[in-house]
Amino acid sequence: MISPILVVEDDRKIANVVRIYLENAGYRVVQASTGHAALEAAGKETPLLVVLDLMLPDMDGEAVCQELKERGDTPVIMLTAKASEEQRLAGFALGADDYVIKPFSPRELVSRVKAVLKRASREGAGGGEASSFNKGALVVDARSYLLLRDGKPVALTPTEFKVIAALAGAPEKVFTREELVAKALGYDFEGYERSIDAHVKNVRRKIGDDPRQPLFIQTIYGVGYRFIGTRDV
Repeated sequence: MISPILVVEDDRKIANVVRIYLENAGYRVVQASTGHAALEAAGKETPLLVVLDLMLPDMDGEAVCQELKERGDTPVIMLTAKASEEQRLAGFALGADDYVIKPFSPRELVSRVKAVLKRASREGAGGGEASSFNKGALVVDARSYLLLRDGKPVALTPTEFKVIAALAGAPEKVFTREELVAKALGYDFEGYERSIDAHVKNVRRKIGDDPRQPLFIQTIYGVGYRFIGTRDV
């Protein structure tokens, strides 16, 4: 099951409008009307993205955003009546990925959600500098879609590269299968979550990583996978 979009909004009418438009766009939606309920929901199930009102009844939305960003890199779109330049800049300073001012167009909000998810997916698949692991035994270069094993290029499909780039981009992080689908392949990927196993199997075979004694990709049974290579300094 694909992770949901968490809509944090205490105005029931607005929350329902956002939910309906997101669901019509094909997303699964979870709603929370308070900051504490939002953090609890995000703890139970990592959201794909959070649409966050800033004026909640129990705590500031800014504090919710800060807590979410400390837990991980979940994209956050702030949806608020706080419209001044200072308030918008403060939102971005807290890590907001986008900032939408009320009143707003639900259709535009959905477009912004898609844009933020697309950007997050691309960054998750690796968009930075080349990374080297285990004293150069494995090099992942997302800029050129190049993977080197012991200095030799490894022929990977684009999907296989995105999977290893996503894993290597966050060493020691345990990815559930659905997180890997969202992170490496994007929300629009139509394959079944278990298909990620086939991609991981292919990557392992091509880089010579024994799943019984892995150097790079460790299976977390019943959950997903973790990259265990040691990043070179």
